[in-house]
Amino acid sequence: MSEEIEQARQALRGVPGFGEIGAVARLGGLTNLVYRAETDGTTVCLRVPGKGTEEYIDREVEAVNARAAARAGVSPEVLHFDAATGLMVTRFLEGTETMTAASFKTRPGAPGRAGRAFRQLHESGEAFAFRFELFAMIDDYLKILSTKDVNLPEGYHDVVGEAKAVRAALDRNPVALAPCHCDPLCENLLDTGARMWIVDWEYSGMNDPLWDLGDLSVEGAFDPAQDREMMDAYFDGEPPRDQWGRMIIYKAMCDLLWTLWGLIQHANKNPADDFWAYSVNRFERCRTLMADPEFGSHLGAIDQG
Repeated sequence: MSEEIEQARQALRGVPGFGEIGAVARLGGLTNLVYRAETDGTTVCLRVPGKGTEEYIDREVEAVNARAAARAGVSPEVLHFDAATGLMVTRFLEGTETMTAASFKTRPGAPGRAGRAFRQLHESGEAFAFRFELFAMIDDYLKILSTKDVNLPEGYHDVVGEAKAVRAALDRNPVALAPCHCDPLCENLLDTGARMWIVDWEYSGMNDPLWDLGDLSVEGAFDPAQDREMMDAYFDGEPPRDQWGRMIIYKAMCDLLWTLWGLIQHANKNPADDFWAYSVNRFERCRTLMADPEFGSHLGAIDQG
């Protein structure tokens, strides 16, 4: 038995109410360790937080939001959450496939199922315990990076300056905030073929709902047809022009933000990926989208309502 698996078993033994621990298998995780485990005849999912995540994740907020998402019917039941350590145990969702950008292209109807899942979350009436503030988070991540030995991609501050026009348009046209996932990596969505589940609420908060859709489009490398399918399902018909504009704008803004997140992972020597390349690629994609002549028209659509 590997040391990693034994550590997972030890973590489960410390969870109140759980008895005999059966088979344990590693599932994955980009910054955390995630396991499938059998205990007392029940299959559970164990999440062990990764090194350094305490710098930028508020586990008490995550605990509140994960339980709210479960009540909304889009996420599995939380069986245990230790806010002091970040250890979480949820029910394991059988019969699902962990999504990837490739499976969003090959599984018929997947973008639409994702759109409907996010609408269910956004319209649930649940209140999350944090407000996701894009530009405040950029400032916070820059402060963290100022304490680390890492450089920003060339031109990053120039693009942040250009994004002031985005901030002004969003400030002029505020929307009702909704409970949002805010970090919809493809791997945070689990598909049964009939419905989509959403997991991992580390970055969740009250936010503009179109952030989730723009971010998912980026993470899934959606083409225009996939964007259309997702948006049509979300709005149950033709999406309003200003809402389409918000989705496109947030594609660029999520890359601007997650560039910094990647640099934090790089500075922390997270071995899960080449996070320097990850950050540079995201930044270049953001800069390319913002330089597109159509970007200004999407900003204009937000102002026109």
